[in-house]
Amino acid sequence: MATLTQKEQDIQLMLAAQCHLGTKNLHHQMTRYVYRRRNDGIYVINLEKTYEKLQMAARVIVAVENPGDVVVQSARPYGQRAVFKFAQYLGAKSLAGRHTPGTFTNQIQKNFEEPRLLLLTDPRTDHQPIRESAYMNIPTIAFCDTDSPLSHVDIAIPANNKGKHSIGVLYFLLARMVLEMRGQVSVANPWDVVVDLFFYSLNTVRTLGTQSVHYATLGTRRTEAKEAEEFEEFPADGFQATLPNPVGAMDSWGEMAPTETAGAMTGFGAPVEGFEAASGFEAAAQPMGYVAPEQFAGDF
Repeated sequence: MATLTQKEQDIQLMLAAQCHLGTKNLHHQMTRYVYRRRNDGIYVINLEKTYEKLQMAARVIVAVENPGDVVVQSARPYGQRAVFKFAQYLGAKSLAGRHTPGTFTNQIQKNFEEPRLLLLTDPRTDHQPIRESAYMNIPTIAFCDTDSPLSHVDIAIPANNKGKHSIGVLYFLLARMVLEMRGQVSVANPWDVVVDLFFYSLNTVRTLGTQSVHYATLGTRRTEAKEAEEFEEFPADGFQATLPNPVGAMDSWGEMAPTETAGAMTGFGAPVEGFEAASGFEAAAQPMGYVAPEQFAGDF
């Protein structure tokens, strides 16, 4: 059996990941990249043109002197892990998740970015960064499906951008092509990274969620331990000397209240020894011109 070339192996990898399967809708600007239409209505993308566009995009990325000026973005969950890995191996900057409006246009906000090149996963989902890149004249590369609009997209890579394996393979091939053009990867020094690292994995999300719960529980336990240590520094025995001794018998809660004595206030028990009633609270004299209510009623 003859040995396959690198291009043939890459096309086989794209076929296995179903990068050639589009949707049942076809945008008029994507007609040039469609090979044919299947009986079930799904359009098939020509992988020969996909491979050519991958090489063209790799040349553009290599032309950027500072890799940090390349921003890779994906709002689609299936492409977030691929974006992180692509930025990790190439030294680019990744923006995964929801796009904050004004990231490329509003210089006042904290996360303002001014890239020289923008790479997107889906033009339909990432329509906001495409619009902002058009305002700021930023070249844009995007993976486009058969139903994707190509407005403000400079280099469209026709491929399936809705499958997790397809997105991972596309970013893997593009990253390897860039490293080959930089001279970091060659036939004698192959790239030892497997394509599985670019695939979206639910286990990774669950693991991250478990770690978050673990860290939250650990922080709660540390807070409780710190409060216990502070409480131990002030034992209860230290407060007994500052509190007065209780007055009266402690075991007479069920007995009747003592009778009122002379000089005691109404509604209270017997006066406690050691306390004297304060003076100066006698009834004040009536003001001048005061008329009693009885007299006021009798005149009328």
